[in-house]
Amino acid sequence: MTLQADPPTRHLPFDTLFNVRDLGGYPAHDGRLTRWQTLYRADGINRARGDDLDRLAALGLRTVLDLRTPGELEQRGQFQVDATDVAYHHLPVIQETWEGWATDREVDPVTFLVSRYLEMLDEGASALAAALGLLADPASYPVMFHCAAGKDRTGVLAAVTLSLVGVADDDIARDYGLSAPAMVALVDWVRINAPEWLDTMTDQPPAFLAAPPQAMQELLRAVRAKHGSMARYVAAIGVTPATVNALRENILES
Repeated sequence: MTLQADPPTRHLPFDTLFNVRDLGGYPAHDGRLTRWQTLYRADGINRARGDDLDRLAALGLRTVLDLRTPGELEQRGQFQVDATDVAYHHLPVIQETWEGWATDREVDPVTFLVSRYLEMLDEGASALAAALGLLADPASYPVMFHCAAGKDRTGVLAAVTLSLVGVADDDIARDYGLSAPAMVALVDWVRINAPEWLDTMTDQPPAFLAAPPQAMQELLRAVRAKHGSMARYVAAIGVTPATVNALRENILES
């Protein structure tokens, strides 16, 4: 079963954040839906100030998972934990960002992104396993996980999580594709408000900012081809079946 339209609450409006989404309402194979107002994905919530911090606080978050690199954390700071009563966890999925990884501006976005995401599953195995462990704890919720743009590292964790609870590939890929317009809005905001970051974003091949659903479809197929299933992938990185079962019960409606 595939949803035909996003509920109006899928995208959450902020002034300085452009890719904050509720992962509720997606159907799983057992007929249940993912819970609303439980699990959120986002771009750089470290930017949140003023009204945006109030909006985040209104979500009642208990846990924030920061998937950015150590360098990004040092240079751009972390989410203002003191402003909200949340548990903060830094879980870098990669150790360095992609600047300089591709110089060919005509590189195929799907090929490039699938390769990077497969590398994340290897390099970020311990971070992803730790994130799933936190998502298995009912006391963690509501949870928000984020990176810088909310597309790639966040997209990989979203795909792993949604796949484990039984959401169909089509819905996972479609959710990933919702990041595309957010990338345009983010670049526009950076151009005005943080021009020192602009060259880093716009000097890269267009593939860096693309979010083609096909890339996520191919990633999920590649995981099954290599491991047999997403459950077997996470088992290989140390995630127990009990953790996966707890994750499902936390995220899926009763």
